[in-house]
Amino acid sequence: MPNKKSAERRVRTAERNRVYNRYWTTRCKNAVKKVLAAVEAKDGTEAGKSFDAAQSVIDKAVVKGVMHRNTANRRKKMMARHLKTL
Repeated sequence: MPNKKSAERRVRTAERNRVYNRYWTTRCKNAVKKVLAAVEAKDGTEAGKSFDAAQSVIDKAVVKGVMHRNTANRRKKMMARHLKTL
């Protein structure tokens, strides 16, 4: 437990940020999983739509500061590599 008032505020802020970051991280992971599942099912149209949606979600996470841009680029490159196998 924090002893100072400013430390209490930091605890509240950190918890709020943790929940926010967790939301966006989970959203990114689910989008990537959806693309990879569509690729594994050999569904080209669904994989293409999911890929576009996943790129959008990942880019939004970068803008919000949840994910580093190099990490985002690596994830998008990985998805594109899997998509190319179709």
